[in-house]
Amino acid sequence: MRALSREIQLQGRNYSDVTVDTVFFGGGTPTVLTAGELSGILDTLRVRFRIQEDAEISLEMNPGTADGEKLRVLKRAGFNRLSIGVQSMQDKELKILGRIHSAEQAREAYRLAREAGFDNINLDLMSGLPGQTFQDWSRTLEQAAGWKPEHISAYSLIIEPGTPFAALREAGKLAPLPDEETEREMYRFTEDFLSKRGFARYEISNYAKPGRECRHNTGYWTGHAYLGLGTGAASYVDGVRWSNISNPDEYMKILCAGGEIAALQKDVRRLSAEERMEEFMFLGLRMTGGVRAEDFSGRFGKEMEEVYGSVMCRQIGQGVLERTDGGVRLTARGIDVSNYVLADYLL
Repeated sequence: MRALSREIQLQGRNYSDVTVDTVFFGGGTPTVLTAGELSGILDTLRVRFRIQEDAEISLEMNPGTADGEKLRVLKRAGFNRLSIGVQSMQDKELKILGRIHSAEQAREAYRLAREAGFDNINLDLMSGLPGQTFQDWSRTLEQAAGWKPEHISAYSLIIEPGTPFAALREAGKLAPLPDEETEREMYRFTEDFLSKRGFARYEISNYAKPGRECRHNTGYWTGHAYLGLGTGAASYVDGVRWSNISNPDEYMKILCAGGEIAALQKDVRRLSAEERMEEFMFLGLRMTGGVRAEDFSGRFGKEMEEVYGSVMCRQIGQGVLERTDGGVRLTARGIDVSNYVLADYLL
């Protein structure tokens, strides 16, 4: 808690007049901390910021760290949304992912969360895994929906360069990934299956029961400011983007030695107007509601058609974008190839 207070102090800004409507404890496994430590951090934030009475306060949890009494303490402390990193209902897939929990432990974690009083729970799931079949994914999805959570995040695995998965694939030690057609079938099945069970897709990879969309993540996609605290945390405040150093020992050493905020931060840069417009478009179009021309002009003082008219006309002709009453959004086909579509908005 002292480190957190010190980092906020080093920001050189009085945040006591800043109203906060969402708080998100994520990145890694925050539930390795004790209930007292997590509650203490939340108390520190309440002192340093003006947190709204009805703020969404989320906590990511690895099922392998679930504990009933701990969850009850956290609920009383003010945490009101839980995101459980289930990933898969198949033990063989969890083993491939290197997860510390089993499918049964994930089920038990969910049960304990409900018993502790959490009535807003997300399940993180992952498709496109090595060796995963369509039937494997459909079983995972069916079991997850059967638990009746309020929210499901269904992401497709992306193997990034330099990761252990990338090294295994290069060495020929990784089972084949689902082919493109199978992965597309999984993608389409997910929306159809969940929509029939009351989950509305509101972002490319996120589904929620009515009124249970993740307010914190929606802020990212709609360009709201956010302040990240701790190692590796990312921030976007007053048009400036940065991230903290990711080495915990180095982070603590700087704070304990009374270092400057610049020593904690890396990749600090003020976004140009063009970059902010780019982000508004390619993040906003991830939302199924799309982007509104009125919001664009209100934020940038330019008409959306003036900046992106030719791109939008071409994409509408390609069938990947469509007009709405007040703006544009991706079509079902556009969502299928969203990476390519969104790249067109990089000026």
